[in-house]
Amino acid sequence: MKTHAIIPIFIPHQGCPHDCIFCNQKKITARTAPPSPAEVEETIETWLTTLGDVPTVEAAFYGGSFTAIPMEEQSLYLSIAEKYLSAGKISGIHLSTRPDCITPEILENLREHHVDTIELGVQSFDPEVLRLSARGHDVACVYESSRLIQEYGFRLGIQLMIGLPGDTLEKCVFSAQEVVSLSPDIARLYPTVVIRDTELYAQYQRGEYVPLTEEEAVRRTKEMYRILTGAGINVIRIGLKSSDIMAEGADAAGGTFHPAFRQLVEGELARETLEELLAAMDITAGEKPGKVTFLSNPYSFSNMVGHKGRNRRYFQERYPQLSIRFRTDPSLENGCYLVRILT
Repeated sequence: MKTHAIIPIFIPHQGCPHDCIFCNQKKITARTAPPSPAEVEETIETWLTTLGDVPTVEAAFYGGSFTAIPMEEQSLYLSIAEKYLSAGKISGIHLSTRPDCITPEILENLREHHVDTIELGVQSFDPEVLRLSARGHDVACVYESSRLIQEYGFRLGIQLMIGLPGDTLEKCVFSAQEVVSLSPDIARLYPTVVIRDTELYAQYQRGEYVPLTEEEAVRRTKEMYRILTGAGINVIRIGLKSSDIMAEGADAAGGTFHPAFRQLVEGELARETLEELLAAMDITAGEKPGKVTFLSNPYSFSNMVGHKGRNRRYFQERYPQLSIRFRTDPSLENGCYLVRILT
């Protein structure tokens, strides 16, 4: 049963003081203008009708730099969400913004309107990556904004991107480690997707920027995910969400968008865990025949099998001497896998 849901309200590129090289919010959100108050209400009402009995429901303002728009407009949007909060129809108010659009005055206003969670689009903790991406803020700004958000009692979220110009595996790992030092409540990991009509797309067309391969994007994201979850940080999203436009391939270039990217990452981690368990049992490729069962809880079963069965095929090819069954065990925790030898 679903226990948490977010009602997304997109305000594309509204108020943002910079044009980052990777950003075209109009294409990502499929919107060209900010919603009217009536549209915000309609969005919330529609979602509430379809969600059913979900215990925790948040209204979330995404798509631009919410705290960069005029304070009166912020208050107008937030007051609409507040009505549903006061009526008990939603459980919280959530928004995303830039690190350089956080001040005590802004936070006071957000607190007055009962905002719960503020996510910062940090993207990277490497100064060179920030500069090449035209982010318009430095790393010090990230630390100060995060500190203020937590001091004012908000839940903190950090968003990172993987594979921006100048990025490396080492820089990605460093960024994940720095996120851990900030102790946020949630995090998101976004492999860079080349969107048409952006400066990054122009660089890609000129051959100045080469997108990560799917394999490399999974490798980097996997290491970051391992660091964050190992520190108890809830990674609530991996990869851009599918939209009708992007799913049709009209606006994503370079082959970097995958609608099931999270499963690619978590499936790879599951495969590594299963192989480590086999090694711990002294089971290696090419040994004598045997029978084993791989186990996970029902929620993690698709990751254990892998996206489109890729883990199943991997083990069949690498361990042809083994007869392997994939089964569920409801007593196991999410992301926990077991290997049993059958006699």
